[in-house]
Amino acid sequence: MSEAARPSAAQRLPYWELVTMIASLMALNAAAIDILIPALQQIGATLGVETENQRQLAISSYVFGFGAAQIVYGPLSDRFGRRPLLFVGLAIYILASFAAARSPTFEALLVARCIQGIGAAATRVIAVSIVRDCFGGARMASVMSLVMMVFMAVPIIAPNIGNAIMIFGSWQEIFIVNCVFATFVTLWVAARLPETLHPEDKRPLTPRKTAEAFRIVLTNRRSLGYSIAAALLFGVLFGFINQAEQVYTGIFKIGPLFTLYFSTAAFFMAAASFTNSRLVERFGMRRLSHGALCGFIALSAIQLLISGVLGFMPFWLFLPLVILTFGLFGFIGTNFNALALDPLGHVAGTASSVIGFMQTLLGGALGALIGACYDGTLRPLYAGFLLLSLSALVGVLLAERGRMFDRPGEVHLHLPEAEAQTPAE
Repeated sequence: MSEAARPSAAQRLPYWELVTMIASLMALNAAAIDILIPALQQIGATLGVETENQRQLAISSYVFGFGAAQIVYGPLSDRFGRRPLLFVGLAIYILASFAAARSPTFEALLVARCIQGIGAAATRVIAVSIVRDCFGGARMASVMSLVMMVFMAVPIIAPNIGNAIMIFGSWQEIFIVNCVFATFVTLWVAARLPETLHPEDKRPLTPRKTAEAFRIVLTNRRSLGYSIAAALLFGVLFGFINQAEQVYTGIFKIGPLFTLYFSTAAFFMAAASFTNSRLVERFGMRRLSHGALCGFIALSAIQLLISGVLGFMPFWLFLPLVILTFGLFGFIGTNFNALALDPLGHVAGTASSVIGFMQTLLGGALGALIGACYDGTLRPLYAGFLLLSLSALVGVLLAERGRMFDRPGEVHLHLPEAEAQTPAE
């Protein structure tokens, strides 16, 4: 029986519910980041943060905890199953959100945010593992695209929710919203999601077996190359998120309603991810993601050139270029993750853990570095875009031994609509 055709306990769920549930688990992470962006200025004023760039640590500390903890959840979930570890992570997330709301100092907030990220790490690792338990190949990429479409819809909504909360309340209420959302998702998962790890795929939790699983992940050329490439591009995304409030309110003087413009780019990322889900089984993951990466590099170079030559970027040009750039990201991130994970179905939990660890920790560190370079202009941001996307291209070439856009044996399918409604082929 092929990986893509393995029966799963998740078949008890309707296809739409499984996809929405997985997306909701991953959306907890996006909600914890993007909902806080409008509150950074008030957090700084309330807790005595001296510099604007220092306020970015409220995001970076979360990303650090989120990235570092992923290395733990995968091996444990391969041994004990997906559900127990998922509930542990959700409980940590809820308690840390409450602690963040009660933080008396900026240092205490950073600790609570780091712990919140540690809890959210379980949702990322296990959500991806569940998808890999149930799907393989291009179908997995299609499902992940649908998941990412919902996941990317959160940055459209979350900053505006955060802005509304800030109008009528304070930044502390933002973390209460995190608590409520996470509690709802926890109850839904507890009631509806069965265990998806196949009994024959459980791995003993011994040093030798764990080291073997890590070796499998780190010595697979395709997985390693695409993981590095995805991490570099997530650095671009985190860099933009870190600087978003300063760019929109500082450079372009948009004011509190900057969240509406920020959401526009997220909307096109979500639309691109949905489009990818409709095209990937026909054209293949490589053609779509490699083409999008080349376009991303070209747009990054154009934006750096314009900002360097003119010394500034008019807003009427900035916004459509940002929309196009991050629209292409919707074709890259999902496919790179699927290409990295596809050969590793027999160690899906550990693979998801290692890949997520590399992507988030490296991407978060690079994003924080880009954010720290903010100097009141767009040049550091665009230089980061170009440098990281070119480096990601090197990762792709490493994964594919220098060949791009297609590979012999990759199947491009267009499945009938009725067939696409079942969780496993």
